[in-house]
Amino acid sequence: MTNHIITLPLLVNLFISIILMFYWRKVRLQKIVSVAGSIIGLAVAIYVFVHVYQNGTQTVASGSWSAPFGIVFVGDMLAATLVLLTAISALAVSIFSTVAVINARLRFGYFSVFHFLILGLNGAFLTGDIFNLYVWFEIIIISSFVLISIGGEKNQLEGAVKYFTLNFFASMIFLTALGVLYGLAGTLNMADLSAKVSQIDNQVLVEVCAVLFLVGFGIKSAVFPLYFWLPASYHTPPAAVSAIFSGLLTKVGVYALIRVFSVIFEMTPFLQTLLMVIAVLTIFSGGIGSLIQNNIRKVFSYLIICHIGFMIGGLAMFTKVAIAGVAFYLIHDIIIKTNLFLIAGLIFRMKASSSMRKIGGIYATYPKLSLLIALPLFSLIGIPPLSGFWPKISLIIASFELKHYWYFGALIFGSFITLVIIARLWSRVFWKDQPKMETSEKFNYFYQLSSFDKMRFVLPIVLLTIVTLYIGFGAEHIQEISTRIAEEIVNKDLYINAVLKSS
Repeated sequence: MTNHIITLPLLVNLFISIILMFYWRKVRLQKIVSVAGSIIGLAVAIYVFVHVYQNGTQTVASGSWSAPFGIVFVGDMLAATLVLLTAISALAVSIFSTVAVINARLRFGYFSVFHFLILGLNGAFLTGDIFNLYVWFEIIIISSFVLISIGGEKNQLEGAVKYFTLNFFASMIFLTALGVLYGLAGTLNMADLSAKVSQIDNQVLVEVCAVLFLVGFGIKSAVFPLYFWLPASYHTPPAAVSAIFSGLLTKVGVYALIRVFSVIFEMTPFLQTLLMVIAVLTIFSGGIGSLIQNNIRKVFSYLIICHIGFMIGGLAMFTKVAIAGVAFYLIHDIIIKTNLFLIAGLIFRMKASSSMRKIGGIYATYPKLSLLIALPLFSLIGIPPLSGFWPKISLIIASFELKHYWYFGALIFGSFITLVIIARLWSRVFWKDQPKMETSEKFNYFYQLSSFDKMRFVLPIVLLTIVTLYIGFGAEHIQEISTRIAEEIVNKDLYINAVLKSS
């Protein structure tokens, strides 16, 4: 069904980004426009989600060039859900940025680039053309590189170089895979590719092409052994930037893997085995890496890697139950990881440090805030009935049905490691006494802020925590959405028919 509604999230963020360019130096006005634009973006995303939920997959052919000849945007349940989650995270980070990012950085066009990044993310989720996906990825890389390097501090620039180099390398592999795929099939529309790729005589070359896509998207997803750029870069920019990166940038790589290996390529036994091995090793390497870290943001960075393995393992099993678990975990993980890095930014503002050795006593000083922070931390662990618990049930059921005991063991290991790490973090940061350290007169501590500034620090965390609680306590609704996503992914004919028959 053709409906231009699904392009509204793109137009809103493009329009806001352009408006912000005209007020480059007017920081206060930029803050107001960004937050207002994010609220409008959330309203539009809710409208798109409800429309897709009620009416099924929606498509738009750009320039009236019907598929497979023109660029097509496709809004199915997976894309609409991710657009909605992006809007929620963007609103929280936008509010947090108004107080957490210093004005000197905001004057370099921070908010304009931020909304351009959200535009790129929405475009990647909604495109139905594999080359157009590459274009949106490049927009994401350029925008994120600017955000990660704004300020020009040494550690920022080092992290930015590592981030850009590895992601640029991933884009080159992606582009190479695109060239091979176009040479084999003669089309770049994902729905059209689905039919043509299966008819290619040389299926060995098709499988090689699939592996190239796996490597390219694997780097962007930070899977083993391609993850080392993430913990080296995500702790360097302001917490607001790290929050949007951790919540969404690796997930767009996971989304691309789901889309490519559900629509374009058949999930062969070789690809399933390869994905499962990668998933198990990603869980173990991320979990062990987080154990040896002392910096709070580095701990969270390695947990991103660990939990990416949960989703890759579910994709490898590729049953309705497993994919429903992946979809549910993706919904949970985007919100929780965004919130964790906002919390890390709040802790830094309280104590002027991110080192667990140098901080402590937060519960004694801020008991109410500590209890608020405990909710997303417990959700991350997966304590019933919070949000991290429910998707693991689906993943565990699928692993037993298919006898993937190694993955089941890795899932239990990753969950236990997360419990140990969060318990250690809570003990050191919240319960132990504050170590003696010199305070800086130049640093503007949380207790010194005005009530309005404190509210802008805490409100985004409250917003995301409420969403997390809804995901946990309203699990039946999220499971319904996840099951529908799984049905659309496993039965790719639904996607293909929506794209090609709407033309």
